Amino acid sequence: MDQKGKISFQFLSEPADVNYGGNVHGGVVMKWIDQTAYTCARAWAETYCVTVYVGGIRFYSPINIGEIVRIEAYVLYTGNTSIHIGIDVYSKEITAEKFQKKTHCIIVFVSVDGKGKPTQVKKWIAVSEEEKKLEQYAIKLKDLRSIIEEEMKPFFGTE
Repeated sequence: MDQKGKISFQFLSEPADVNYGGNVHGGVVMKWIDQTAYTCARAWAETYCVTVYVGGIRFYSPINIGEIVRIEAYVLYTGNTSIHIGIDVYSKEITAEKFQKKTHCIIVFVSVDGKGKPTQVKKWIAVSEEEKKLEQYAIKLKDLRSIIEEEMKPFFGTE
């Protein structure tokens, strides 16, 4: 995968990240996800980007305080102005050999110019079989979001 299309951050979960259950607070994980995904989108677009969609966040298992957390962000698909970023969150005890997957989600950003208007992004070209599968996954989710958005229109309220 093009290194510009992928980035990884690592954090050490700290006592300040704790929730009432004694694990890392989901909101802290979401903040780390957003920071990593934004950096990936910004590096790809080379412009300021704004979040337009976050979805499918699924917490598989808790992250314990004191674990190393690795967040991987990677370009899945680009539209005219949008960058679809996949996110995987892993953690492990410091002494453990392998990371375990804890969370996955998709974040869609739109590249904007200095006036906040959407601006063209360069095309992501999937090369490997894995990249092609991930691109199809992103396209399928985009189509599903369109259906859901249509269903929700009566509840958006109009002004």
